[in-house]
Amino acid sequence: MDHIQAMRTFVRIIELGNFSRAAEKLNLPRATVSHTIKRLEARLGVRLLLRTTRQVQVTAEGEIYYQRCLRLLAEIDETDTLFSRQKLRPSGRIRVDMPHSLAREIVIPELPQFYQRYPDITLCLSANDASIDVLREGVDCVLRAWQVEDDSLIARHLPALPQVTCTSAAYLERYGVPQTLDDLATHQAVGYFSQRTARHYPLDFMSPPPDMPLYIMYPAGHFLAPRVSVFIDWLQEWLRASVMTPI
Repeated sequence: MDHIQAMRTFVRIIELGNFSRAAEKLNLPRATVSHTIKRLEARLGVRLLLRTTRQVQVTAEGEIYYQRCLRLLAEIDETDTLFSRQKLRPSGRIRVDMPHSLAREIVIPELPQFYQRYPDITLCLSANDASIDVLREGVDCVLRAWQVEDDSLIARHLPALPQVTCTSAAYLERYGVPQTLDDLATHQAVGYFSQRTARHYPLDFMSPPPDMPLYIMYPAGHFLAPRVSVFIDWLQEWLRASVMTPI
């Protein structure tokens, strides 16, 4: 069995958590699957999986190799379909990292619309308010409210989001409506703590406050897969529409 097929076998075992189920999905004898992993581990010189009669556990080295395999196999599949089906009907998995608030309030509520348009794409979201190493984490793209100064990344400016100062009716009923800027000093306010800089940012009232910039960033020098390209285009399209018609 060639190296690429061995990588596919390894990935399928981890995804299914079982040698027998992986062998069934791959339409291979279980002995062939087991022998493939043994030869792969011998070639790499590390233990990838800890096997028992009931379950399979991934070693630390196996997890690293798994992440690399996912990326390499995705690029191989994209290369094979570069000029055919992928351009007409993008498919595959996209790994996207973004801040918690953007994921919760902006992207996740609109995912049904995205999946209706692109049913063959699987979107894997991770919510993170700190900078990450995109290449090391194997992420296809990151959404941020700031631009990372990194030559290894390409940054595209997305439509900015308007910012407003607001409160609830229950709060105003309990504490009263501030009449002047000085009144704000006696009111409760939600500030912001940045994990990236470890700084506290208290509420700084402005009229009118500036829009919050948004950037989508992805590795430079890499082929931008159709599945990633359509996600970025969809995000840009939806954000532009939501800015024109506030949520």
